[in-house]
Amino acid sequence: MNELSKREMRTVFCETLMNMAENDQKVIVLDADLMLAMGTIPFREKYPERTFDCGVQEANMIGVAAGLSATGFIPFAHTFAPFASRRACDQIFMSCAYAKQNVKIVGSDPGITAALNGGTHMPFEDLGIMSTIPEITVVEPCDEISLERVLQLAKETYGTWYIRLRRRQAPIIYGTGAKFEVGKSCMLKDGTDVTIIAMGYMVDKALEAADILEKQGIHARVIDMWCLKPIDENAIIKAAEETGAIVTAENHNIRNGLGSAVASVLALKYPVPLEMTGVQDEFGEVGQEAYLEERFGLTSENIVHKVNMVLKRK
Repeated sequence: MNELSKREMRTVFCETLMNMAENDQKVIVLDADLMLAMGTIPFREKYPERTFDCGVQEANMIGVAAGLSATGFIPFAHTFAPFASRRACDQIFMSCAYAKQNVKIVGSDPGITAALNGGTHMPFEDLGIMSTIPEITVVEPCDEISLERVLQLAKETYGTWYIRLRRRQAPIIYGTGAKFEVGKSCMLKDGTDVTIIAMGYMVDKALEAADILEKQGIHARVIDMWCLKPIDENAIIKAAEETGAIVTAENHNIRNGLGSAVASVLALKYPVPLEMTGVQDEFGEVGQEAYLEERFGLTSENIVHKVNMVLKRK
């Protein structure tokens, strides 16, 4: 595992928003009674006139965000990912995306990072829900550097965004000079035998798996598909052409998430053997992250297993 950052992702989230707000008075923050959990109290203390705690009424919060966008503001609206996706879906569709507003929806504690909050709070379907909304941008940064860059991109790029975000510490993946562009993935390791395409929580696991495979004489390419929509079709096709086999890894249901998106590109453009690492169409449950990783197969060892499976098919 890569070294854990000393800062939690929610701390980076708040600090980055504060830095952006200092230079742009249009940046505002909304929350659904989770400012303490998300660590955005410092933003409220510094910019009380640009902070709106809407209480436990997520759909209404999205409507407020859409209205603020219509008057020229750039709202970042946060709640836990199941509520940002399932509960507020119609408001995001109608008031934000359909109305072509500039709203940034932040869904925290995705997948197994919901941990002890259990199955009701454990979204394995949010990427699928959001990705089906036309013209929306769907992203999941994996560490503090990518989070800083993605938030800046979201501010600078007009439109409705869904930012999937773990709250606590994340492994350090990127250096300070890393560059990100909407619709472009990042290749973290080159390889010729197989490609592992991961996002979010599973990027570090993919790099671990590549190290294990290297010792077995298998050279794996690792791609961080941090931008799920629009997806980097060129990188997927290039990986298929050059390595001939692909494994996806996501902290999400393999249906309608990263695995399905990659499969669609391959089926239409360049079919090669594909295996998917992720949740196998199940509900979540209560548990510590370490237990849930094993329970749902979200481990580097399982990625290695999927690579060995796909290589047999190759």
